[in-house]
Amino acid sequence: MPKRSVLAMVALLALVITGMADDKVKLEGIKCVVNPKADAKADKTRDYKKGKVYFCCDNCPKAFDKDAAKFETSANHQLVATGQYKQAKCPITGKDLDPDKKVKVGGVDVTFCCANCQGKVDKEKGTAQTELVFSAKAFEQGGFEPVKKEK
Repeated sequence: MPKRSVLAMVALLALVITGMADDKVKLEGIKCVVNPKADAKADKTRDYKKGKVYFCCDNCPKAFDKDAAKFETSANHQLVATGQYKQAKCPITGKDLDPDKKVKVGGVDVTFCCANCQGKVDKEKGTAQTELVFSAKAFEQGGFEPVKKEK
């Protein structure tokens, strides 16, 4: 096989591999849905709300399967933190967003409709703050939706 053909095939393979890597979720800094002290791993997943949630070990997905509702806030947060979902409305009121009204919640920028909603979330800390933004009700109200991947 001519040297140019081999080089062309190697270049094509590199492009294909790079393209496939772009589809993968970035897990740096992402914690397990069940055990928030442990790092999430790419090979420990469950399909969830048109996305995937990530776990640290083989036991955590089993716990999630038994009672997904118990971990819903963490799972919703992880969907947004991994870039699989995006926000469309205020998670407190369901109103349109004001891009100047933001609070970082669990490492994720969350936008609100007004200073009142922003302040309500900003004054809370830890799990109380996460619950305000990523609970089932807030997730629905905030119009969180899957990010459409460009092809």
